[in-house]
Amino acid sequence: MSTVASRLRASGAPRLPGRLRARLAGLWAAGDTRRTPNFLVFTTAIGVLNAIGLVMVLSASSVLSLDDKGSPWWFFQRQLMWSVLGLTAFLVCSRVDYRTWRRITIPFLAVTLVLLVVVLIPGIGIWVDGSRRWLGWGTLRLQPSEVAKLALLILTADVLTRRERELDDWRVALRPTLVVTAVVAGLVMLEPDLASTMVITIVVGSVLVVGGIRLRHLAAVGATAIALVTAFSLLVPWRRARMLSFLDPWSDSSNAGYQVTQSLIALGSGGWTGVGLGASRAKWRFLPAAHTDFIFAIVGEELGLLGAGLVIGLFVMLAVAGVRTALRSPDRFGMLVAGAVTAWIIGQAVVNLGAVVGVLPVTGVPLPFVSFGGSALVITMAAAGVLANVARQGR
Repeated sequence: MSTVASRLRASGAPRLPGRLRARLAGLWAAGDTRRTPNFLVFTTAIGVLNAIGLVMVLSASSVLSLDDKGSPWWFFQRQLMWSVLGLTAFLVCSRVDYRTWRRITIPFLAVTLVLLVVVLIPGIGIWVDGSRRWLGWGTLRLQPSEVAKLALLILTADVLTRRERELDDWRVALRPTLVVTAVVAGLVMLEPDLASTMVITIVVGSVLVVGGIRLRHLAAVGATAIALVTAFSLLVPWRRARMLSFLDPWSDSSNAGYQVTQSLIALGSGGWTGVGLGASRAKWRFLPAAHTDFIFAIVGEELGLLGAGLVIGLFVMLAVAGVRTALRSPDRFGMLVAGAVTAWIIGQAVVNLGAVVGVLPVTGVPLPFVSFGGSALVITMAAAGVLANVARQGR
């Protein structure tokens, strides 16, 4: 606090009222903490992944961008813009004391719920590919379901911190979180957005696991969530075919299994060192979503097993640093937040990579920090910034 105050005096800034000055100093106090090894490993991994993502989005989207937008730079320019916004969000959140989020839990959640309702209103929510998931202002778009992931994470961590001594009573420890999660998940499913619903389940579930909820309660919650997501997936014929195609994509390689088989062909074409940056054949409209959900296939094709291994290795580094941050966090809330953000990023990466290599169903989950995407990238970077702040203050 004294460091912040001295900076204000040195800059010649007008003197603020004592209470406001103390609050601002406390808010930014975390910025004066040391850069721990976990912080350095974590930020390095995210920075390299983001850089790889920019390069691969440019390569993977160039053909589609030229055909549909008239310029090979169209998607790259937007990804660069979102990356700058994401980096800003990361830097701000890494400087703000993570405990500050506890004080704005309810307002943050209320705004999120309003956005989730507004996006469902025809004429306001943007309808794309059979779902209404986005709010738009000019060239900018916001996906409220992405904001919901962070809001639910903060809420669940706050509830389990406040009620640490009541974890045995599920009605006290679980009911508030589960009710809100059910409402949020229901609104997201109405869009519909199965991928975000799955990630929300991972986020909330990870907080419950780290928070020490009893095993039988976790099993009941997990079984219910899996049953609901499975039922939603299997009730719609085209979604059912897509979800089940991973069992044997080659048996229907021209329809339901087309995307997975093209992904496997691209990966297999890369060999050890790849066909060369920018030389992908799959991106010539053979592989759908080459710059978004299936960008890892282009990484494997152009950069080979070595490039794909580098991406996986960076996620492993991120996972190790995240777990170590959770174990060394200053308090219980920090432990829950660090563990949940780590599980969110790694869980989403596992679901994406599993779909690309054909061992998990295709759900439309992007690869964190690498896939093309606007609000998903910014919100994930913001969540990573919160984790970075916990790492800076860790023991």
